[in-house]
Amino acid sequence: MDAAVYPNALALYVAGEWRTAKGRETLPVVNPASGRELGRLPIATPADIDDALVAARDAFGAWSQASAWQREAVLRRAALLIEERRPQLAAMLTLENGKPLADSSGELDRVIETILWCAEEGKRAYGRVMPPRAPHLSQSSLKRPVGPVGAFVPWNFPAVLAARKLAAALAAGCTVVLKPAEETPAICVELVRAFADAGLPPGVVNLLFGIPAEISERVIASPIIRKISFTGSVAVGRLLAKQAAQQLKPATMELGGHAPVVVFDDVDVASVARSCAAFKFRNAGQVCLSPSRFYVQASVAAKFTECFTEYARTLKVGDGMLQGVQMGPLNNARRLHAAETLVEDARALGARVETGGNRIGSDGYFFTPTVLTSVASSARLLREEPFCPVAPILEFESFDEVIERANAVDFGLAAYAFTNQLHRASEFVERIEAGWIGINNFVPALADAPIGGIKQSGLGYEGGPEGLDAYLHARFVSQLNTAV
Repeated sequence: MDAAVYPNALALYVAGEWRTAKGRETLPVVNPASGRELGRLPIATPADIDDALVAARDAFGAWSQASAWQREAVLRRAALLIEERRPQLAAMLTLENGKPLADSSGELDRVIETILWCAEEGKRAYGRVMPPRAPHLSQSSLKRPVGPVGAFVPWNFPAVLAARKLAAALAAGCTVVLKPAEETPAICVELVRAFADAGLPPGVVNLLFGIPAEISERVIASPIIRKISFTGSVAVGRLLAKQAAQQLKPATMELGGHAPVVVFDDVDVASVARSCAAFKFRNAGQVCLSPSRFYVQASVAAKFTECFTEYARTLKVGDGMLQGVQMGPLNNARRLHAAETLVEDARALGARVETGGNRIGSDGYFFTPTVLTSVASSARLLREEPFCPVAPILEFESFDEVIERANAVDFGLAAYAFTNQLHRASEFVERIEAGWIGINNFVPALADAPIGGIKQSGLGYEGGPEGLDAYLHARFVSQLNTAV
């Protein structure tokens, strides 16, 4: 099955040319459900990186001067091609990422929505006309593309996270050097292929894989690159932000999260528990916006735990290519080890394992949906981003107490609350330290909404008009309209 849908050859894309593994050092790409090799990925050489940078520089002039309508037409054609190729792309994404096939198809829905939204929004990158300060004087601000962009994408949502950066940058008139994760290369190869087949000029998008530090250091240090966009861990984000700061380059950083969920005692507990569990175990918990700490008011905590645990026990875990599977494997051995370590640490500090807590089988990277209670405040699970299917459930008594506990981490990406009392919801929105807030619902990132964390969870925004603005700079023009 793998060979039937996975590409025969993975490649770099530089200056409009596909560069295959022929004669190059390669990396293995592994199916996380089986541990079997899917293919070999070419490693970019320094010459490949430099060629990609030069191509992005040389293509910028024409692409930035193309009209927003011309750029919109290319993006729209790319979205249509992705829609036509959806079955193959979804299967490819599941094979290398591990998520269920239905989830992969859903991710492609968001890819298409993102590209189409950015294509339209690019035609609305308006400036301003200001009241003149004197006769015959016109004063205005204009928005223009910032320049070639270095974009870095992780493996958990490789399609939509790549599309979010590519679509916004291209709609703004920027060129891109894209470095996705080596764990999930094929889906990004095919996204770039769709843009190329849609008529994107050579050099406007360049695709590199290889040794991450080698590529990022060379790309960020290059004077050609004018902006950096990164999605990934806090540790790597700090490093890349430091490198960008040394060059005084703007950087958008969407980093890790540790989202609290606060469940008050005035809700339908069983229904909320099922909703929380469903969103928690989405993509095996490997989601930046994933709920990762569940604070439940003491009077309903027992019922919430019972319903949440029951849902976790009934989840069908397996190969995402199989019908009916609800949760696939973790993407790689690192995440499997992290899940085991976090559970062991919590258990050593007195946590109770309500369900799960162990690896499944020896093939692939499967881990049971896990629920813990009585978790000590010093447990690593409550201080580090879990990024795995492990859910701690904690009790609280008062509003002030839970807000203090929810805010007591270095992260501030997402937060959620469930209550039927309007004043509670309003106060939660004002006092919680997070950039993405859900009240009585969970919502994945949207094309037209800004996502950006506070504290250690990031810099700047992706999505919405704010995300497009990240690839534009403002110019002020004061023009005297008389002879001088």
